Amino acid sequence: MSEGTAAAEFAARLRELKERSGLSYGVLAKRLHMSTSTLHRYCNGDAVPAEYAPVERLARLCKAGPGELVELHRRWVLADAARGRKGTPAEAVEPAATAPAAETETGAAATETGAAETEPAAPDDGPPQDEVPEVTDSGAPRPAPRSRRRTRTAVLAGIAVAAVLGGVTLGLSLSGGGETDGDGRKGPVGAANAGDGAGEDVTASPSPSASPSTSPSAGKKEKGAPSTSASPSAAPPEAAKGGGGQADAVPLTVRTAPYTWEDPCSQRYLIDRAPGEVPPPPLEQDVPAWTSAVGAVSSGGQYVQLTVQGTGAETVVVEGLTVRVAGKRSPLAWNDFAMGYPGVGCGGNVPTRSFTVALDAARPVVTPESGHRDFPFKVSESDPEIYYIKADASAYDVSWSLELKWSSGSRSGTLTLDDKGRPFRTSGNNGRPAYEFPLGGEKWVPEGTTKLE
Repeated sequence: MSEGTAAAEFAARLRELKERSGLSYGVLAKRLHMSTSTLHRYCNGDAVPAEYAPVERLARLCKAGPGELVELHRRWVLADAARGRKGTPAEAVEPAATAPAAETETGAAATETGAAETEPAAPDDGPPQDEVPEVTDSGAPRPAPRSRRRTRTAVLAGIAVAAVLGGVTLGLSLSGGGETDGDGRKGPVGAANAGDGAGEDVTASPSPSASPSTSPSAGKKEKGAPSTSASPSAAPPEAAKGGGGQADAVPLTVRTAPYTWEDPCSQRYLIDRAPGEVPPPPLEQDVPAWTSAVGAVSSGGQYVQLTVQGTGAETVVVEGLTVRVAGKRSPLAWNDFAMGYPGVGCGGNVPTRSFTVALDAARPVVTPESGHRDFPFKVSESDPEIYYIKADASAYDVSWSLELKWSSGSRSGTLTLDDKGRPFRTSGNNGRPAYEFPLGGEKWVPEGTTKLE
């Protein structure tokens, strides 16, 4: 789907919701904390929001149903991915223009990065032997003489150079000068890194906001990515363990958003600070930076959003999600802070593809919400899926991650989904001092003490 088509369909759905609400652009923009002109651009298709959070708030203000929310998110994912693909050709112009300079530094750059092949490229056949140019002492070529003797000399010199290069490469390989792989063994320069680079490329999100992480068992280096959303990030997509051991066998990406809110009233965080040292509740799109600044941990539950999309037209079957617990401890003895403002209405319908995880269980499993379908599901580039995982904890402080199992034809594999290489963390909050922030107030107060008008 082209960028224009995806953006136009996304904008059309926004306009439909806006018209149905009966609210003006000015009223909606004020409630969304954005300018009227920005909202106009979103609804006219002139721009696609970089984050999904303002889109979801707009949809909820316009009373969108659960099915409409899922479809709107799907359209935003397609429009955002198409926008990311638009920049690819332009980015490729500069390397092409500087190709001659890059070729002169190929050997040095390859040695420094470890990304060179272990065998030198075969020389071109070149012109006929009686037309091979001779190189002068200054390096400038001049027309070849008619003498066959000089022609043979030039050809033999080229063969000798190729032989020397091959010998140097072989010597480096045999000397153990390569990088160490995930098992601690040394390999040839480029051999270990070639796997790293390929694994990173195939798991990269099509959106600039993706945030991939590396599976602990893969033994590879983590690749950083801009946050999505995630991204908050969405996050990106994570490294894969392909069934055949080849990174190019991964035909899908996953954007992980571990700081999504089901609604502000239900979201809480434990923080090891006094109330006077904690800033006011953030907007949802600012949560990753806010939690990082104060060292917050999800309290009582965590709402994780997974956006799964194929990388091509082929159908990929998402077979299921498995919970991996990295550790269980006693709940954190920290203060508990509620994100919702007292007296402000919250709540909404449960979106489709919703699942729960009881982290206190001996073996937590992903369970579909009542009345919702269970795995498997199918995805492709034009037909993504969004899964909402609600994990609850009360008796423990739990570090955990998810593993997504997929298959496509004869290929299969598993993606590890976490918080940019770290496990998700959710702690119980029973008996902890709780605080709320009054709307229009200046500080946190004990929960339940705010006077409502």
